[in-house]
Amino acid sequence: MNKLLNLRIGWSLVLYILADIFCVGMGMGVPFFCILLGLPLGWMITQRIMLTETDLRATLRKSLVYAAATSAITLGLMAVLWGPAARMLFDPAADLANFGMPLLLFEPTASFIGWLVLMIFISPFLQFLMTLFGVYLTGCGFPIIQLKKRE
Repeated sequence: MNKLLNLRIGWSLVLYILADIFCVGMGMGVPFFCILLGLPLGWMITQRIMLTETDLRATLRKSLVYAAATSAITLGLMAVLWGPAARMLFDPAADLANFGMPLLLFEPTASFIGWLVLMIFISPFLQFLMTLFGVYLTGCGFPIIQLKKRE
């Protein structure tokens, strides 16, 4: 485990990108597993930062930056994957009803727009939140609670 925590930042980033692509593939383009990857990712980020940082504020700040960077990678991956499908909105001959996404809004065009927004923007944000939840569960939240009790 120490080898994994002591990897250089570039290698860690490459491993994360490969894991993110694998999770997208497991979900067949739906980033459900990428969202779930956020929990162990938050743990790993915090453990890695706590090896060098002793200040809680700096640990939380770096955790936030790393969580935002990883969700930005997922955002870019989802934009590359689902972005070309947005051209179907401007094609009058496109059959949006049979595209394969659920018609939650009972109108194919509205459902298609909602699906693209969900896949490209909301899912990486949910991964960001799950990563922050993993950071909090790792132990960064407990010193904050203890500091508030002392005041």
